[in-house]
Amino acid sequence: MALRIEDYALIGNCESAALVGLDGSIDWMALPRFDSQASFAALLGTAENGRWQIAPAVPVDRVTRRYRDGTLVLETTFETARGAVVVIDAMGRREGHGDVVRLVRGLSGSVPMRMEGVLRPGYGTVVPWVSRLGDGRISAVAGPDRFVLDTPVELHGEGFRTVGTFTAEEGSETPFTLTWSPSYHPVPKPVDAAQLIELVTEDWNDWTKSHRTETAGDWVPLVQRSLITLKALTHYETGGIVAAPTTSLPEQLGGPRNWDYRYCWLRDATLTLYALLTSGFLEEASAWRDWLIRAIAGSPDQMQIMYGIAGERRLDEYELPWLAGYEGSTPVRVGNAAAGQLQLDVYGEVLDAMYQARRLGLAPDDNGWHLERALVEHLETIWQEPDEGIWEVRGGRKHFTASKVMVWAAFDRAIRSVEEFELEGPVDRWREVRDRVHAEVCDMGYDAERGHFTQYYGGTALDASLLMMAMVGFLPADDPRVAGTVKAIEEHLMEDGFVKRYDETGNVDGLAGGHEGAFLPCSFWLADNYVLAGRLDEARALFERLVGLCNDVGLLAEEYDAPARRQVGNFPQAFTHVALVNTAHNLSREFGPAQHRAESRETGAAVA
Repeated sequence: MALRIEDYALIGNCESAALVGLDGSIDWMALPRFDSQASFAALLGTAENGRWQIAPAVPVDRVTRRYRDGTLVLETTFETARGAVVVIDAMGRREGHGDVVRLVRGLSGSVPMRMEGVLRPGYGTVVPWVSRLGDGRISAVAGPDRFVLDTPVELHGEGFRTVGTFTAEEGSETPFTLTWSPSYHPVPKPVDAAQLIELVTEDWNDWTKSHRTETAGDWVPLVQRSLITLKALTHYETGGIVAAPTTSLPEQLGGPRNWDYRYCWLRDATLTLYALLTSGFLEEASAWRDWLIRAIAGSPDQMQIMYGIAGERRLDEYELPWLAGYEGSTPVRVGNAAAGQLQLDVYGEVLDAMYQARRLGLAPDDNGWHLERALVEHLETIWQEPDEGIWEVRGGRKHFTASKVMVWAAFDRAIRSVEEFELEGPVDRWREVRDRVHAEVCDMGYDAERGHFTQYYGGTALDASLLMMAMVGFLPADDPRVAGTVKAIEEHLMEDGFVKRYDETGNVDGLAGGHEGAFLPCSFWLADNYVLAGRLDEARALFERLVGLCNDVGLLAEEYDAPARRQVGNFPQAFTHVALVNTAHNLSREFGPAQHRAESRETGAAVA
């Protein structure tokens, strides 16, 4: 059985990633890309579906772990009655190969150790052909994939597993390297595990030191860890940022709310760009903007709400029935059918992202403005249609209020871009549409009797996406309608002090009820609304509670199951870490020097 979600840590090479458990087992790994078929899939099944464990062969009294400062190099320390040992994990990338390196260092005493590897490409189904190479390394081939395992430890097979035992003495070092390469290419050269770990450490340190995080105020370590996580989820060539490196970690333990998040959502664009730019990551922000332009290039009526890592459009969804699911949460899904949905809010996210890029100093791009104009002109023809909404519901299209708010934001940012940056566009016509959308939302999306905006026109239910209203400047935070909506969300959508997306019992998502966890980005949005409303002590208190949910190495999933006191959903979640970074910046502006606070208020909204 897999560990708790928060018991895992991330390692990666900005092309692929793996999750390492507190027990020393890599239970999830997809090579060569984030969205490749996993070769270790025990996270969603059993050890027979693939894992790689290195751990003491005697009882463990205590496990602690940390990342090396400013890096994605993980150190897990096992303390036993026989002594202590540390396992250092990292991933490297070279000449089209992916390296996973694990170095076992003896800290004290003499600790018996065991390595067990179960390599199962094809999401835990394929038993590879294993042979020994002339230089002593072990090769495992399955179709297009070759894995080469290199270690001085004597290995042998036990029931389709590769096993080895050794002893970690004080001061000893025992290396393990697993290298992926295409099976039809020459066998890759060996790599020195200790040297590669130091090289990876150096590269991460260079990257971290080249950017600023001092604007994060009291939360610099948390913000830095979140930014490192975002960098780790960014493909080094395409600039695409995956929502998470995993699929089908459940939003509801034991339930069907299991989705593949190894793709790039346009919705993340605004908040991601803002987080990167305000932290000085111009190169990454530019690459993300360029990815946006390439991905949605072409006819605007063909724009999708998400794409593959390189901008691929076909993300066909299917199920893997041979995997039992994380804690029995089925089905396990690959691909994401939501890619074909109509979600009007993404137009607002894209236009806002491009506007923020200009406002925050990213070099202009003429192609970007041409694309934006085409998108706005298309939006003029479809904005009155119902859509599937920000949460990608599968219960039928509706006139979701938050979608229309972001339609307003699309026209507003297009108008601002013309007025503030001397671009060309029919601002009078756009202004007329913007005003029509605003009036319609205030009329159709507001329930005067209940005193709050509603999830969709004509309904009565609430939705946490309404917290975006003040954040994008649709209405000021002190508007009674916004304040009433925030109050209603506090009263009806909060669980143990955290915000849920909506009431699942209404079946708006087509999943017949159930109980999903509190959505962590929405909880950060509530803190942002507190900042905008001047409720600073409450904002800080909520933020401190939220970051208190981080696991021991500073990582967060998508949601938090308050009754179970556990993280749920795909992990680690880029959207959550983006929200953490932005809220930290918003709070630091308010609690920082007076000049800093004055500058922050000139921009208007807290996050956009």
